[in-house]
Amino acid sequence: MTTKSSKDSTHVDHKDWGERRSVTAKPGPGGSRRDFLESTSLAAASALLAPRGLFAADDGVAKSARTPAETTEATIQRPPLPPFTHETAIQKVRLAEDGWNSRTPEKVALAYTIDSRWRNRSEFVNGRQEIIAFLTRKWAKELDYRLIKELWGFEGNRIAVRFAYEFHDDSGSWFRAYGNENWEFDENGLMRLRFASINDLPILESDRKYHWPLGRRPDDHPGLSDLGL
Repeated sequence: MTTKSSKDSTHVDHKDWGERRSVTAKPGPGGSRRDFLESTSLAAASALLAPRGLFAADDGVAKSARTPAETTEATIQRPPLPPFTHETAIQKVRLAEDGWNSRTPEKVALAYTIDSRWRNRSEFVNGRQEIIAFLTRKWAKELDYRLIKELWGFEGNRIAVRFAYEFHDDSGSWFRAYGNENWEFDENGLMRLRFASINDLPILESDRKYHWPLGRRPDDHPGLSDLGL
């Protein structure tokens, strides 16, 4: 990154992972040159990251990154935080469901610690970079994916969940996957352990139960128990 200063403005050039981008800003009245340069650096960083959709408003309190897999954390929090109550455990489950229904690997990965460890079926995944790669492969194969999660139990910083999701493959064959998950969170509400056992059931397209538009499940849509799943 290079910085060029003049009397009235500062121009910042940087490379966005191989793509050159620029930010130009001017100091406000009464601001010192040092304060202005520091704020300009932050503005440049924000301009670099924001268009890629890596960080939504609720992704944390403070963070910086070079790549999605190299995010470093100062005081990132993902509320609700442990220890969980029945109400906050339900909220945590719904937030996880919403994230996965977005089908955006980079966004989903930010709900997990940098060194998060998974067992997903018979596959072992370690860290955000592998999480992003795993989810990218998953949603390239599991098309029109829709998910419902439901709280099963909780204690302290752990939550147990059952879930079912529907998808079809590239040949048009439909499936419903049934699963159970065990989660463990750190003190900031990031998931550090995830163990998932899942079985796929072939279904007819006429047997589908999930028909909402792709994305977040509407608030008035039935849950798993309501659907008899």
